Amino acid sequence: MKVPSPHTLSDEELLQLHRTNSDNYWLGQLLQRYTLLLLGVAMKYLKDKEQAQDAVQQIFLKALTQLPAGEILNFKGWLYILMRNHCLQLLRHAGTVRADHLEYVDSIDEPDDIPWKKYSVEELSAALADLQHEQKICIVLFYLQQKSYQQIMEHTSYTFAQVKSYIQNGKRNLKAILLKKHTTGRPNE
Repeated sequence: MKVPSPHTLSDEELLQLHRTNSDNYWLGQLLQRYTLLLLGVAMKYLKDKEQAQDAVQQIFLKALTQLPAGEILNFKGWLYILMRNHCLQLLRHAGTVRADHLEYVDSIDEPDDIPWKKYSVEELSAALADLQHEQKICIVLFYLQQKSYQQIMEHTSYTFAQVKSYIQNGKRNLKAILLKKHTTGRPNE
């Protein structure tokens, strides 16, 4: 049997291979995909390269030893939240949690509160088109282009508070639009 290349497999397929074969090689390949993301998140919070690299290693170990038994719908999002929480815990223990860290954390919702996979690209595009212009720009930049708040501020000239508000309200409105279209589009409901 030919062994598939990890580079051609999705996150879900790698997780499935890891669970089916109890082989950490597949999980290791999956974690490698997100090394730079994890390092970037750690640097944002910890502001120290060595501490950030240590944090990445700790998250790898935690993922290898404490991977939830249930299905992970968004591995990248799960890993991001794991790293963010780990960094905040380190900062709390050191007594250096800053207000801007907490404000930033409060502005990020869990990545799975909208079940994105259940909507088609056409439904998502139509719902995005229904958003206010500012909300649409911020949602596209933050979620689709994965820009940071700072990058969005530079791109749009919006303030931090505006970006935060447009993303939060845009996401809430997008969810409402999708739910409304999804339930009204069904026969006999």
